[in-house]
Amino acid sequence: MRELLYVKEITGQQWPESMMQLLLSANRVCTAARHQQRSLDADDVAAFRTVYDALVRKGEALHPETVQSPGQRGRGKQSVPANLLCRFRLHADAVLRFIGDPAVPFTNNVGERAMRMPKVKQKISGCFRTLAGAEHFCVISSCLDTLRKQGHSMLAVLQRAFAGISIPVIA
Repeated sequence: MRELLYVKEITGQQWPESMMQLLLSANRVCTAARHQQRSLDADDVAAFRTVYDALVRKGEALHPETVQSPGQRGRGKQSVPANLLCRFRLHADAVLRFIGDPAVPFTNNVGERAMRMPKVKQKISGCFRTLAGAEHFCVISSCLDTLRKQGHSMLAVLQRAFAGISIPVIA
């Protein structure tokens, strides 16, 4: 979504906005289906894929892939929109996976949040002193994050841990 917004701002074209609207509306439909504890049928998934493919083709018509110069090795330098469209084409199944599989979230924010603390710790202190310290940090962070997601109070969890009382984990 960030890259689509950037491409929309630098090009002023309509296809990035249309792609954002498609993905957001697909997310709304999938969220509603999840609340009803059902998944989308194959026709709905195919309809979203058809519109997605059409928008990618529309963008590719406006930003064709640059051909490399004679004698130049590798792939020619592409524009930002062309690179984004190439990724949309190559990774369409991954981009749209949240539509067909209710277990897949729309965004990767949870994964980004999980990586944020170790990176902050690394930037503040410069590094982890030992590999064992880094491993302990990751285990503690992972356990706390899991318990938070299960609805436990972090203060209560830490108090119980320091008191030596086990924490009931919801499977």
